[in-house]
Amino acid sequence: MQLKQRLHNNVLYISMDGELDHHTAEFTRVHLDDLMTQTKAAQIIIDLARLSFMDSTGIGVLIGRYKKMKAKNVPIFICNPSNQAERIFKMTGLYSIMPKIG
Repeated sequence: MQLKQRLHNNVLYISMDGELDHHTAEFTRVHLDDLMTQTKAAQIIIDLARLSFMDSTGIGVLIGRYKKMKAKNVPIFICNPSNQAERIFKMTGLYSIMPKIG
């Protein structure tokens, strides 16, 4: 898993490249927490165009980050979901807490 970030107009953009599963969950969790808490952004947009796979552990990682940011009143949005991510987000109802934009 590779994470890239940029801050623009008080929006933190994070792109995920690779697989978000039980093998990469801890790395991803730690790095997302660092990015999200160190950067004071009004909102976060996660780009999933290059996410090739996500399992239930990956879903848990995203839900955990959502809960942390919700406590700080910082919404998280999803953009450019890969086909696989799109299926999972629709099937699990994740778009109801992390809406798709763009």
